[in-house]
Amino acid sequence: MALNTSGAPRTMSEVSIGRKKEKCENCTKQCNKKQSEEGINSLQEKGVATGEVKESTSVQQVLLSACLSCDGCLSEDEGQRISQQNLEEINHVLALNKKCDTSKHKILVVSVCPQSLPFFAIKFQLDVPAAAKKLCGFLKSVGVHYVFDTTVAASFSILESQREFVQRYRCKHHDSNAMPMFTSSCPGWIRYAERVLGSLVTPHICTARSPQQIMGSLVKDFFARQQKLTPDQIFHVVVAPCFDKKLEAVREEFYNSILETRDVDCVLTSGEILHLMEQSKVAVEEVDSAPLDHVFGETTDPGMTRHEGCGSEGFLEHIFKHAAKELFGLDVQEIVYKTLRNRDFQEVALERDGETLLQFAAVYGFRNIQTLVHRMKKGKVPYQLVEVLSCPGGCLSGRGQAEGEGGRPDRTLVQQMEEHYSSLPVRLPDTNPEVQRLYQDWLDGHDSPHAQQCLHTQYKNHTQPSSQILNSDIQW
Repeated sequence: MALNTSGAPRTMSEVSIGRKKEKCENCTKQCNKKQSEEGINSLQEKGVATGEVKESTSVQQVLLSACLSCDGCLSEDEGQRISQQNLEEINHVLALNKKCDTSKHKILVVSVCPQSLPFFAIKFQLDVPAAAKKLCGFLKSVGVHYVFDTTVAASFSILESQREFVQRYRCKHHDSNAMPMFTSSCPGWIRYAERVLGSLVTPHICTARSPQQIMGSLVKDFFARQQKLTPDQIFHVVVAPCFDKKLEAVREEFYNSILETRDVDCVLTSGEILHLMEQSKVAVEEVDSAPLDHVFGETTDPGMTRHEGCGSEGFLEHIFKHAAKELFGLDVQEIVYKTLRNRDFQEVALERDGETLLQFAAVYGFRNIQTLVHRMKKGKVPYQLVEVLSCPGGCLSGRGQAEGEGGRPDRTLVQQMEEHYSSLPVRLPDTNPEVQRLYQDWLDGHDSPHAQQCLHTQYKNHTQPSSQILNSDIQW
């Protein structure tokens, strides 16, 4: 697990600011970021809201994720909220729950992303289902009340994305923003799109919320009512493989100003949870296993499952198969990827009688995103859908669990996590009875106003004039 110089886990991507020309880890060109004395002093005084600032006279790497989250585009208020996304926050809630003043007690709910579970499986030297039970047992031993798996929320996100793609495809001839559609599950990509690319891509982003934020709605809305609680009586933590999920949790649209509560109160990375276990000085062997909870309580759930796709939620594969059936009446059993620039830039095509009906792409990592954007500016994007993820290799490679020496992914660890993740059986979202029941009991149907409110959001152009951005000369 990556620690900073004080021995504490990194709270976002740590940033090293040097006085010489720097190079972004994910950038294909030399970074021309302005390094004026005024800019350096400003950063050192405020601190980069998402990590630690270190002064150095040597050439240092600036991670692209850090550039996107530096105070050139991060408001002071956002920085303050992100700074609270740490272990101290959950320890504070646990401490309050032990005091006599019950008015300050919170029901502590932890939702674990399925891409985090292979990390714990490797660290615990167990298979994924057994590791999930050990993790659940540990969290409950320290005072967590409920532990959920976010797969059910991912099912909603996939199903809503499928429906939106079909709608966009059918109106593509009279809506110039309908195609291509970009997936919306990756907060690093969303941040980049809104703050850097702006109106070039934001109208094309799918409005379906990410699995994390749908889980937030599910916990703070349906589950809260089921438990006869108000949303502010629940403290909801998400365990994720990615630091950028912290950014997503503090977005304004996911905040209830009346009750002063967020759908997701705190995001902790897999590495931070492992650090919590180390702090507790509890050996895995000593932890009692406990089954994960379900929003309906008792269930006939078959156990741990995953969606299609390698290491992520498989939006491309699910949307591709659904669109082939819905639009052309074709059943696609197996998807064959064609590798283009590298293994993180691949495409798939649906063909019939020599005609290409659909062409999708999976684009991971900012080098490949840059290539995609350049092609889009030239009008040379042939795809109807692009699955975009900021981490090379997908979600399993998130820096919150896969970071190795020098800040780069630990390839051996990532490969092991991929094997563990692939070992889980696949269950299609539309065959999940819990999801169908929630559409009725929670959302009043698929197309209800409540479904629109809880499952969708809007992405906007937040680009700023170059004079207001410290890193305005960066060439992505």
